Amino acid sequence: MSFLARSVRVVRPVLARAYVTEAVAAGLRLTFAVPHQTIYKDVNVTQVNIAAVSGDMGILASHVPSIEQLRPGVVEILEASGSKRFFVSGGFIAMNPDSSLNINAIEAFPVEEFSAEAVRAGLAEAQRLANSGATEEEKIAAKVEVEVYEALQAALNTK
Repeated sequence: MSFLARSVRVVRPVLARAYVTEAVAAGLRLTFAVPHQTIYKDVNVTQVNIAAVSGDMGILASHVPSIEQLRPGVVEILEASGSKRFFVSGGFIAMNPDSSLNINAIEAFPVEEFSAEAVRAGLAEAQRLANSGATEEEKIAAKVEVEVYEALQAALNTK
């Protein structure tokens, strides 16, 4: 067995214990940003629920480090004072070993700012365009709109 292999086996348990202890003590630190604004900057929160391409998930302190692509859906942030829900059209999250979570979204708006009627009308128009005799490029763009409007409609129905 090489020196390096022996060293890794000795060091790894020490690092694992320190990581868990530090992460639980510090809690989940959230940074949530869109291109034009930082919504949360290194704020301690209890939990964050996301809509990822790989599936919906809840993230707590000490979550396994990972990178996930966001799909259109809700990012719910649970704090001691309550919860806040944002609709995101897409983006990425990075969960770090130190229990810090970075969310970078293309767009993010509080769910309560949306009108259910406006969403229904937008969905109907997007579906009409997706099924029309428009160009292939217009149909593809309309299908993306349909996906976003359907996710937004689902978010509004679960308030």
